[in-house]
Amino acid sequence: MNKVYGSAAEALDGLLSDGMLIAAGGFGLCGIPELLIDAIVESGVKDLTVASNNAGVDGFGLGKLLDTRQIKKMMSSYVGENAEFMRQYLAGELELEFNPQGTLAERMRAAGHGIPGFYTKTGVGTVIAEGKEHKEFPTGPDGGMETYIMEEGIFADLSIVKAWKADETGNAVFRKTARNFNPPAAMCGKVCIMEVEEIVPTGSLDPDHIHLPGIYVHRLIQGEHEKRIEQRTTRPAA
Repeated sequence: MNKVYGSAAEALDGLLSDGMLIAAGGFGLCGIPELLIDAIVESGVKDLTVASNNAGVDGFGLGKLLDTRQIKKMMSSYVGENAEFMRQYLAGELELEFNPQGTLAERMRAAGHGIPGFYTKTGVGTVIAEGKEHKEFPTGPDGGMETYIMEEGIFADLSIVKAWKADETGNAVFRKTARNFNPPAAMCGKVCIMEVEEIVPTGSLDPDHIHLPGIYVHRLIQGEHEKRIEQRTTRPAA
């Protein structure tokens, strides 16, 4: 099966629908699937729920989908770098499901491994735990009982992720910090589209260096990426 497509629009063809749940890789502006996001903006699809650590920045990354009001709900752990994200949320224009960062990653990973739910201590006693099942386990000192809450796996309709390099079957390598939410986001979608900086021949990647097996990837595109810096801090010139 040929997984390589000529453009983001071609790779998304037939997959988008109003009201769908999309899992997006990346952290801040690091490792975000910017070409696929641009194509989703152009498609005009609306009422989206997007599971992503954050929503990019104003006017870039997922921030573009917020600007066009195509996102109805975000499932995120951080909103601090996007003023429009905060404005829409505080104005009641955007639904937001806050997740502790590790919980969000595990919800994606769990779904990718066929696990519908799991228990965690993270969030117990906070608003995060409201309405969720609580259960006691003997995990405390000397076997004492501790309270856990159940979190559900995120089974997305579509995953969009970005890798540094992949072969033609989708075996992927993520470069440094871009190996963040991309692997778990890729795993949890019914269909996963991955954009990469370079597609190499099958068999040319060292199996020990592969971060994501190609079995999770259904469609591939190669493209040029802007790679913005989210926060640039420099010392004054001497």
